Amino acid sequence: MSLDHFRPPAKKLKTIESFFKSKRGDKSSELLPSTDNVGMPTSSHHEHGTSQQQKNPSYAQPTISSKAKEVVVQRNGGTYERDPGLRCQIYEYPVNQRDEVRRSYLRQGPFKPRLSKYPPTWDGRQDRYFQYSWLRQHSWLEYSIEKNKAYCFPCFIFETDPPKRPAFTIEGFSDFKHIGSNKTVSTCSFVQHVGHIKSSHMVVVEACENIRRPSRHIDSVFRKQSKELIAKNRLRLKVAIETVRVLGLHACPFRGNDESLESTNRGKFIGLMKYATILNDKIVEVVLGNAPGKAMYTSPKIQKEIIHILANKVKDTIRAEIGDAKFCILVDEAQDSSVQEKMAIVLRFVDTNGCIRERFFAVRSVEDTTSLTLKREISESLASHGLLVENIRGQGYDGASNMRGAWNGLQALFLRDCPYAYYVHCCAHRLQLALVEAATDEQDVYLFFEKLKVIVKLVGASPKRHSQLKSAAVLEVATKLADGELETGSGANQTRTLKRAADTRWSSHFGSVFSLIRMYNPACIVLQNVMKNGNTSKIRGMAEGAYLAIRSFEFVFILHLVGSVMAATEVLCQALQKKTQDIVNAMNLVKSTKVLLQELRDKNWVNFFGNVKSFCDEHDIVLPEFSDRYMMGTGRSCQQKDHITIEHHYRVDIFNAVIDFHLLELSNRFTEESMELLVLCSAFSPDENYKAFDIDSLCSLAERFYPDDFTGQEVCVLRSQLQHYKLDIADNPDFGNMTTVAELCQRLVETGKSNAYDLIDRLIRLVLTLPVSTASAERVFSCMNIVKTVPRNKMGNEFLGDCMIVHAERQIAEKVSCDSIIDDFASLRPRKVQFS
Repeated sequence: MSLDHFRPPAKKLKTIESFFKSKRGDKSSELLPSTDNVGMPTSSHHEHGTSQQQKNPSYAQPTISSKAKEVVVQRNGGTYERDPGLRCQIYEYPVNQRDEVRRSYLRQGPFKPRLSKYPPTWDGRQDRYFQYSWLRQHSWLEYSIEKNKAYCFPCFIFETDPPKRPAFTIEGFSDFKHIGSNKTVSTCSFVQHVGHIKSSHMVVVEACENIRRPSRHIDSVFRKQSKELIAKNRLRLKVAIETVRVLGLHACPFRGNDESLESTNRGKFIGLMKYATILNDKIVEVVLGNAPGKAMYTSPKIQKEIIHILANKVKDTIRAEIGDAKFCILVDEAQDSSVQEKMAIVLRFVDTNGCIRERFFAVRSVEDTTSLTLKREISESLASHGLLVENIRGQGYDGASNMRGAWNGLQALFLRDCPYAYYVHCCAHRLQLALVEAATDEQDVYLFFEKLKVIVKLVGASPKRHSQLKSAAVLEVATKLADGELETGSGANQTRTLKRAADTRWSSHFGSVFSLIRMYNPACIVLQNVMKNGNTSKIRGMAEGAYLAIRSFEFVFILHLVGSVMAATEVLCQALQKKTQDIVNAMNLVKSTKVLLQELRDKNWVNFFGNVKSFCDEHDIVLPEFSDRYMMGTGRSCQQKDHITIEHHYRVDIFNAVIDFHLLELSNRFTEESMELLVLCSAFSPDENYKAFDIDSLCSLAERFYPDDFTGQEVCVLRSQLQHYKLDIADNPDFGNMTTVAELCQRLVETGKSNAYDLIDRLIRLVLTLPVSTASAERVFSCMNIVKTVPRNKMGNEFLGDCMIVHAERQIAEKVSCDSIIDDFASLRPRKVQFS
């Protein structure tokens, strides 16, 4: 019987933009997170065994199976099959690789998946079920999702050929009838397997402990070293670890072009170690030239091992932060400096303190960007640290078709495995599309930005012009200070320059517009100088055209109009890129942005035109007669528009039209009215003294959108908790002056009410898990450009990923204990020296 038999029936694809009514499905196979579950199988299809007994396998002399070969290829990346019913036996590996495989499995520990209900096994009379409590009771026990059987982890580690304990290593144990606390020692199969103190099971348990502790290895016993020598060994390695940590935190290269003793530049790694010897005399005695020839710990291999251990420690910390919580995946792709496609995976979740976290978790090299390839890579990354796909409660991608496709896109593939992993199109990307569309569709605004590009390019094209711009700005500030138009103060009146706009960052357009308004006179002076002293007639002609454009009233009018519109959207643009932003507050910011734009259109024309007029008077720009009829074009080709005045043209055809188009694009891109999920989530908002709080909406949110997280009984209890909660917060000063759901979640934890209102706290955390933007994933690629530069474009994928996670999650990497890294380093493989 396959696991699909116990899974809920397939549901229609749901996204936030296009919502289809969800139905409660059977939850008998819900996979729950567990702190004991340190890994998940890489296979995505789980089939359980039945009551039929499997035939005894043939124990002929084995060869390396195809599966084993695949694992051997991937062993450097630490990828081994976790499910005991799928993995190959250790004796199938080459002899010289078996100890390495044993150590890898011992670091990961037994496979203890926690299921809400384990599939049945027919014993001839009735169905028997595996119990999760058995995994907690017996540290050596592990369970196979694929086979629905129990296995012994230590016996697997040291199983021989032919096998001595096939029932718990190869065949698997499924006679659950004879297991339980009410069974006697003579009838409980697990107790019988453990046996007496010198049984075969206890022997392999002792062997596992010995291989975990390098100091107990036979070769270590023969060459037992003194405590003083061990302290020196640890100090030497500690210097290497801290050097790697510093270089990793700051994304610096490790090696030099020539690391020989005669070289004057041996690289940053050896350079920092040399500086460490200057600060401490004890370090001088143990590193570099004073270190043993085979234990200097300066080779590239050692450096990669250390940073790989540090990166794994960071990932383990992130995994511990997630714990049993649901999480969201944020994914983006980009090319590195060696033109290889990389995929960044960021996890969004709410920690135990109620704070929203977005943690960079992995970067994967992908052969192509098809949805199937991306899904496979993401699933493998999550499974390697015991994160279940079934616990995903949100997906955040950009608007690429391979991501958002409703049928074959990445979000659709994950929805088939987890129907509650709701997809949200990156809000920052949607805002970008809305603003770019508004800027390119309106002809006057499009021409303005084209002229602005030319002006910025001409003014800042060379150091000479850049110097002229700064000199003119300093002179203007000095003149205004002398006339009393400016006030002095710390940080005031600093020299600035014109900013260039980037196509992929709309905030840069606002910076470009704002800088030109403040540097208007210096920019005009530089253009005049280029008109007179340009090197070629082409440059002089471009400068003259740019000068005529910048001195026109239409350019100044649109300059201020675009600045006013973008000032209203800049707050939204910056807020959407915050890691702690929640989807409810993001939609509220969209609404407030629309309100500000509408007020600018309906009520602020007089103030806006007054500012434009003052700017023109200050800079001697001629204003047209607004009561005259508007003439299209210039010179003989001009055309008269009857009944259209110049004032009507600027106010209606430009001012109103530009704002209306921005409002239309924001409404089309952010259609929150049709997002039923977001409408229900907004009922949690504490803004305006909980004006939107609605018990029916919140109960509907839990029942319709998260049926796997709330049973029918819990929904009834949730309604009761919400009623008490509404009365509790009415006059409670601890819950006042809050505007976001994120603040509410933290306040519940701080006041201890998250325990009293546990179901409310659970629902709030699910709401906060919904993604807002993929800005964190984009920041990862900024990190990649720092780590993998053109001189370092030959970095391996694993080394690149380790460097990136250490650099991106610096706060965690700084706190990793050096002693724990030393212990992992010592157990990674046999060492020439002892560390304990």
